[in-house]
Amino acid sequence: MQIVWEFIVREESLEEFQAAYGPQGSWVELFKRAEGYLGTVLLRSDQSANKFLTIDRWEGEVSYKRFRHQFAAEYAELDARLERLTVSETRIGAFEQLG
Repeated sequence: MQIVWEFIVREESLEEFQAAYGPQGSWVELFKRAEGYLGTVLLRSDQSANKFLTIDRWEGEVSYKRFRHQFAAEYAELDARLERLTVSETRIGAFEQLG
């Protein structure tokens, strides 16, 4: 399962956002504590320097739900702390890889 998010990042926060949401960032450090986490990809739009997607990969829905339950407090704290970096944050959805 892959969870896809879209972010519009404040101009003054681009470097900090990339550090926090990239493959060695704060989110990955939290995710890596959970069983079933497979990795994160950070993508930047070629049309807008402050538009990003993240793709968080999990073994499956059960692993992701277990993580969200087990680390609910840490997730909420990190989300609140980093919220100032973005203008908007939209969960695009959860996707299953085919083939």
